[in-house]
Amino acid sequence: MPTTTELLTLDGLDLVDDPDVLASLAHDDAEWAPYGKPVAAVRPRTTDDVRRVVAACAERGIPIVPRGAGTGLSGGANAVDGAMIIDLAKMNRIVEIDTENMTATVQPGVVNDDLKKAVAAHGLWYPPDPASAPWSTIGGNVATNAGGLCCLKYGVTRDYVLGLEAVVGGPAGAYGTVVRLGRRTTKGVSGYDLAGLFTGSEGTFGVITEITLRLRPARREAPRTVVGAFDSVVAAGAAVAALTRAGLLPAALELLDRTCLRAVEEWKHLGLSADAAALLLAQLDSPGLAGDEEAAAVAAVFRDAGAMWAEQSTDEIEAEALFAARRLAYPALERLSPVLTEDVCVPRSRVPDMLAAIERIAARHGATIATIAHAGDGNLHPLILAPAGDDAARQAAQAAFEDMLTAAIGMGGTVTGEHGVGLLKRGGMQQELAPEVLAMQVAVKQTLDPLNLFNPGKVVG
Repeated sequence: MPTTTELLTLDGLDLVDDPDVLASLAHDDAEWAPYGKPVAAVRPRTTDDVRRVVAACAERGIPIVPRGAGTGLSGGANAVDGAMIIDLAKMNRIVEIDTENMTATVQPGVVNDDLKKAVAAHGLWYPPDPASAPWSTIGGNVATNAGGLCCLKYGVTRDYVLGLEAVVGGPAGAYGTVVRLGRRTTKGVSGYDLAGLFTGSEGTFGVITEITLRLRPARREAPRTVVGAFDSVVAAGAAVAALTRAGLLPAALELLDRTCLRAVEEWKHLGLSADAAALLLAQLDSPGLAGDEEAAAVAAVFRDAGAMWAEQSTDEIEAEALFAARRLAYPALERLSPVLTEDVCVPRSRVPDMLAAIERIAARHGATIATIAHAGDGNLHPLILAPAGDDAARQAAQAAFEDMLTAAIGMGGTVTGEHGVGLLKRGGMQQELAPEVLAMQVAVKQTLDPLNLFNPGKVVG
């Protein structure tokens, strides 16, 4: 393994070789995903910095692992032995907000919520909003094609990526070649959608250094929130299916079970009641009278589906606290125990079936599972708790994790809705996709990265 001095002799680069700092950069938040020991990390500030690092690493055969904020939950940013970590946190500049064309061009280290605030000052809105939005970066969101609370109505990250700049190798030329993919126009079909291909590629095709994003006009008034309380998570799932049948499309439709609510309340003291087994939170943003009618219709569907109660919240502080609880559920539970997080997605009509399957799987393995979900689009995040040092609980958690993948596939679903394949879902992806499709994916990787330097071992292995 080369020494740091031998590795890069390029002036002006912020090179990190402190063992403690490297250890903190070597992995994301995925519980129990393996990771190796990087040889060094570098913190570039410009595309040219990244170009120089990629070229130098390719010259020496050193694997390259791009990293954003490290909030991933699939091991997608985990180092392999001898890798160079490219920590993109200092590439955090908003390059341009184009109000006429409603676009923003940003470096990958810009934090999602910071972009939202910046464009809001211009009367614009960037909708993708993963629960990690206060911490996760746009580069990481693009790498995993992140979704979030509003994706039910407004789509996922790929729907907002117009173009990007990346440092690549392979057929584009020598490693360290800078390319621009996509475009700045609203429409365009000149050639294959390579920007779309890179979105969700988890850093396995190159290092993204700039992104041009589509924006929307800011919402004209505060969204309405309808809350439904249910005596079981399966009953809440049935209400989700009923909303779909009724043709109602909230901006967000989130599920939290009692365990999640209690964990958040014990931590943050938001004044939440955790009497129900599950809550459904519907956020509705149709303006004016139409919004009032939509809120009343959603509450009626909740009640008809068996809700203990369902009401529109008239207290904006209370409504915000409920959605804050949804965002805080994972870190609140993580305070109590290591958490293995699922990310399965099923057709919306199968949400009650999948919730029932999760309960059976928990009982079969004796596992403790709390459930949150982007229920409106069928994306469930069961959180499997296993106290530190409890090997039996850990084994039960891992077995339950795999069983949930199989159950989701059996319902016509997918093993990952938004967290990405990374390391944890490679086996599930192989179970989900046909051999011919897997072969196509391997072929794309080999074509774009023939030396297998970009984030090796992830997605296709």
